[in-house]
Amino acid sequence: MYPEVLQHIQGSWAPGSDSHRRAVLNPATGEPLGEYVCVSKADLDRALAASLEGFRIWSRVSAFERCKIMRRAAGLLRERASEFAAILTLELGKPPAEAAIEVQSSADIVEWFAEEGRRAYGQVIPARADLVQQVLTREPVGPVAAFTPWNFPINQPARKISAALAAGCSVILKPAEETPATAMELVRIFLEAGVPPTVIGFVVGEPSTISEHLISSPIIRKISFTGSTAIGRRLSALAGEHLKRTTMELGGHAPAIVWDDADTPAAVRVLAAAKFRNAGQVCISPTRFLVHDSVFDAFSTAFVAFAKGLDVGPDAHAGGQMGPLAHARRLEAVDALVQDAVARGADLACGGRRIGNRGFFYAPTVLRDVPMEARIMNEEAFGPVAVLNRTRDVPAVIEEANRLDYGLAAYAFTGSAKLAATFGREIEAGMISINHSGLALPELHFGGVKSSGHGSEGGSEALEAYFNLKLVTTLAD
Repeated sequence: MYPEVLQHIQGSWAPGSDSHRRAVLNPATGEPLGEYVCVSKADLDRALAASLEGFRIWSRVSAFERCKIMRRAAGLLRERASEFAAILTLELGKPPAEAAIEVQSSADIVEWFAEEGRRAYGQVIPARADLVQQVLTREPVGPVAAFTPWNFPINQPARKISAALAAGCSVILKPAEETPATAMELVRIFLEAGVPPTVIGFVVGEPSTISEHLISSPIIRKISFTGSTAIGRRLSALAGEHLKRTTMELGGHAPAIVWDDADTPAAVRVLAAAKFRNAGQVCISPTRFLVHDSVFDAFSTAFVAFAKGLDVGPDAHAGGQMGPLAHARRLEAVDALVQDAVARGADLACGGRRIGNRGFFYAPTVLRDVPMEARIMNEEAFGPVAVLNRTRDVPAVIEEANRLDYGLAAYAFTGSAKLAATFGREIEAGMISINHSGLALPELHFGGVKSSGHGSEGGSEALEAYFNLKLVTTLAD
């Protein structure tokens, strides 16, 4: 059963008061799961007033008590993991095994931030004068507006809500309009665990209306956004007009280097699994595979075999390995990139087509020897498409890895410690994983550079953007 999607404003669950309704589709069938009434500007004003009240309450709750409540929420999430996974599968078409992993990892995120909030230490700074005490403290920045994408409907809300709550901030969450119910149920979990009702607001509706209204409000002091670079630029500009602090986790086009001294079978296993996870709809998904010419054929053959062997289609919900794309727009965008590459001379090794005419399934696709002018070499694919190109020279492969203005994630496989150090030092990315897939754990930094954004969504660094620093210097008489 798909739950009724409501807004949570001023401690109450109710439909929005806007006249516009929006349907939620099942991407495996293309049929409606339900619909909701969009939030209105009047609703948003009430949510903002509640968030200010909630901040005054929550910021005065001790870090120790906040931690206990958040740990309780993590426990409830684990207890109800199967219910959450079922909703996630309905909304996004994510296979049950992937959905279960996302729910469990989200509980880990909540728990980790709960504990980290207890360790947001200040400093005592040695004074130059006698009887002077200098203390630097961290205080919560204020109400937060959080905007999350559809590709990880519980993981991303868990990151943003948890960071805000751990720091002592209130938060208004605007989830993706395509996947609202999973995030809504997460908010219910936090409230059931003991978070005061005005501390978390939940609003869903027209994205531009919500973002412009919340970011422009003097009540909101911090914005956290995960989504495309284009939208991130617009929201950053709006936040800049109002001097709002931002964390932006934006698009990516991750290079994956496989050198001649790498464990090639291991590279195929790790990188192919990472490529086709969530049907390639992952910001850190490896996309541009830069493979040494001497191992290219072996890597390509094994990679194509992996792609062809994936269980994809309408039965993916029953235990398949790859589900559909999120919506028809994504299906059209991915296919356009593939057809452009083929038209420009790329070798289509497998895939390159929609599967069936029901839902939004696209075959796992491998393109080889793709020319640089192809759109997919320059635009984020965000789908189950891998681009395999040959390389020989270390400076050239680093130049290609850094060529685009994206700088979120990168991968490299090599048996040389010296080369691993070179890749780690020279590649321009916020995260680099060498000889394994080791990104996105709660305790690790998660964020990019260049047009992939700024700030961190993980690790102890993630909390810093939710604090103001305050110096108190006192002369004792």
